Amino acid sequence: MASISALGVGSGIDLAGLLDGLMAMERKPLDSLQSKVSSYNSTISALGALSSKLSALRTAAQDLRPSALQTPLEKFATYTGSLGDEKAGTVTVGEGAVAGNYNLEIVSLAKGQKTIASGLNAAGGTLDFSFADSSRDFSVNVAAGATMEDVAKAINAKNGDVSATVVNGNMILSGKEGADSAFTINSGIFSSATNNQLASNAEIRIDGITVTSQSNKISDALTGVTIDLSQTASPGTTTLSITRDSGEKLQSSLEAFVKAFNEAVTSMKTLGSYDKETTLAGPLQGKSILRESESMLSRLVFDTKLSTTDAQGNPVELSLSAIGIAFSKSSDGTLSLDVDKLKAAVAANPEGIAKFAAEIGRTFDESLDKVVGTGGRIDLNKDSITSSIRMLEKQAEAMERRLEMVEARYRTQFSALDTLVARMSSTSNWLAQTLAGLAIDYSGAKK
Repeated sequence: MASISALGVGSGIDLAGLLDGLMAMERKPLDSLQSKVSSYNSTISALGALSSKLSALRTAAQDLRPSALQTPLEKFATYTGSLGDEKAGTVTVGEGAVAGNYNLEIVSLAKGQKTIASGLNAAGGTLDFSFADSSRDFSVNVAAGATMEDVAKAINAKNGDVSATVVNGNMILSGKEGADSAFTINSGIFSSATNNQLASNAEIRIDGITVTSQSNKISDALTGVTIDLSQTASPGTTTLSITRDSGEKLQSSLEAFVKAFNEAVTSMKTLGSYDKETTLAGPLQGKSILRESESMLSRLVFDTKLSTTDAQGNPVELSLSAIGIAFSKSSDGTLSLDVDKLKAAVAANPEGIAKFAAEIGRTFDESLDKVVGTGGRIDLNKDSITSSIRMLEKQAEAMERRLEMVEARYRTQFSALDTLVARMSSTSNWLAQTLAGLAIDYSGAKK
């Protein structure tokens, strides 16, 4: 008899369906193992989400810590500068500034040289510009028959320290501010060249100390302070004020900290949630790492304190609630910041509050490092789960190989059964036909 090409074809029995059912039963341990691997992968992903939020909180905490070269007050202080006579100029304050009031006398403003040239030589030639610093020298080739506009365009194209403008057929050559920017030109190109304004330096006196500058932007008089004198300012005396604000930057940093804290708490609630109606659980529901992290944050809010002194030197113990940070009334574990309370605390004791903010940063930073830092609890959890996944994947590979052999054995057995049943069916049909023929013969013979 011909071989069977597909299970059940020879016998008419649904052997293919039976094989599928048997293999589904055989695969149940493998399916369970793969489901466990999928669950582990979901846990690793959830740990990544937890790490992300806690790391963001740690970054916000680190932003509260001063650098090694800063005091807490310097960390949060912002400075502004102003001149009593606003027409005299503007003041920009940067790092290193110190609060104070200074007497500012504007002796003179920096000016650039202005030379008026007229009578262009039609024969052309070379126009040379020379400075005290020869590295700034440059030349312009003037073609025969060139116009004043052509020469001005050629000068400006050099992008040197002299610019040119033509007014009513005459050329105004303008140098940069400061005595060092004075220049000379050869007289062969022009009929005449007259200095209309000499280059000079700016000169000011701060509390009687003379400071000179090549430009009207003076940045080397007071540390961290740039004074930009106005071209319209007149010599005279005014007040230079540098004021410090210890609250604005501190408030901004604490607002960012509270925001990061709340986002971490909200994320942890989602990761550890459980819906009784749907029986769906968050990926970290019941996990110790989540419980420990939630407990740690709650404990830090209550336990972070600093013993210091107030503005009068009296001992005082500061806590988060003392500067306006407390758990929200919603009782969801998030924090809120009372800005008015914070501002009042800073106004009463700026140095003490700055120190406490730095302590908040240090405490949270060091505590969170044990969870999200390299080799921290989350890393250890991930490593442990990853190790389990690798072990399960090896088991799965072994199961897959075993299932291939089991299926091959079933197919061999079912194929043999299919062939046997087909033969038996063929024999049964032959016997039935033969017996039917005998019955007909016997019946005819009897008649």
